Amino acid sequence: MEWNVNQTTLSRAQMVSLPKAEVHVHLEGCFEPEQLSAWALSSGIPMPRKQDELLNFNGLADFLDFLDWSCSLVSSRERLAQLSYSYAQRLSRDGGLYADLIFNPTHWKAWRGRLGDMIDAIDAGLRAAEEDGLASVGLCVSLLCRQTAAEASELVDFLTALRHPRVVALSVDGNEAVTKGSGARFAQAFAQAGRAGLKRTVHAGESSGAEGVRDAILLLGADRIDHGVRAIDDPAVVELLAERRIPIGVCLTSNIKLGVYPGYAEHPLRRLRDAGVIATINTDDPVLLHTTLVDEYLICQSEFAFSTQDIVDVALNAFAASFAGDEAKKEYRKKMAPWVASLNTENGDKR
Repeated sequence: MEWNVNQTTLSRAQMVSLPKAEVHVHLEGCFEPEQLSAWALSSGIPMPRKQDELLNFNGLADFLDFLDWSCSLVSSRERLAQLSYSYAQRLSRDGGLYADLIFNPTHWKAWRGRLGDMIDAIDAGLRAAEEDGLASVGLCVSLLCRQTAAEASELVDFLTALRHPRVVALSVDGNEAVTKGSGARFAQAFAQAGRAGLKRTVHAGESSGAEGVRDAILLLGADRIDHGVRAIDDPAVVELLAERRIPIGVCLTSNIKLGVYPGYAEHPLRRLRDAGVIATINTDDPVLLHTTLVDEYLICQSEFAFSTQDIVDVALNAFAASFAGDEAKKEYRKKMAPWVASLNTENGDKR
């Protein structure tokens, strides 16, 4: 797309109105502290710390432990539907039109052995949101990277038999540094998922290095990489991403707050883009990390000197990288043209 306002600095309001998709976000990261406190009190479950300190995490391991605790509070269909609706509401406030929303069944104690019911409850909240004119959302059902090959195959068998229209992908997430790679263990399950028509997305290149990204591509057939930023450690892996045009789901605030990089100056987003890697911008765990999708785009502008053309490019990348249907993607992309025209008009008025 060519247009004449490349150097324009976008305001927050303009960034909100930018049509966007999000392809790396976890349902487990969308709990509000006030809601968690209320649910903990009504369920008689102790809080891990005071409400005003609830989201102060001591690294990735503490963060992942917190996810298990917070998900344990969601013991009813109503709570799960409410949480799902709230995510679509939040995304829509940020100008989001679509998201691939990840959830990992292993975190949700009250729903163990009831995955079908769990998907139905999430779907109920998301359907209600769509009926109210909010963003559309697809579901990526995730393995935990320390699960076994048999558990992975069992999950894929279940999803293949279920064929729920809301489920678009198989995922794997968790602390890669602890498991020292899971590519070979899950290769059969991911191949099976691909044959069944499920997309495949893999957490790699966060707590693992570039080798995790390579394994996700070569062993798991990943259609998309969640995080992927540490591919920068190996030029050959960067080249592999670029040549195969496999998008990465970058989460800037997450990478800094969870210690992947000490600051934005060290973050490789710009270098990865310059090397031809298709990058998308996402929140990861928005409420728990005190961020929004608009905030993440504003960080691109303020910390990485993204031009307005850069901003449009990464927004279009997200639509293309998403697991929405082809017709839906076309409709989402069409919404970019009037936004660009409006921006040009505004700049023309200023001149």
